[in-house]
Amino acid sequence: MSKEAVLAVLERAADDNTFFGELAEDYAKALQDYDLTREERVVLATGDVHWIESHTGGKLNERLMTKVFIPLLWRER
Repeated sequence: MSKEAVLAVLERAADDNTFFGELAEDYAKALQDYDLTREERVVLATGDVHWIESHTGGKLNERLMTKVFIPLLWRER
């Protein structure tokens, strides 16, 4: 597992609306340049906050929750 790669994806998604859209629409394509395990890719695509927090060492900040996870969850509805 690469804690740094997972966090890099989240930071990019929060800062880059185009990347966020790609992640939401076709996560496999959006994540192809990142060194992630299959599990990490699925977790990022589904927005599994609990898994991410437990594997990256702490709670995600409010910025990531607001700009990445809440919109991802709304898209799934």
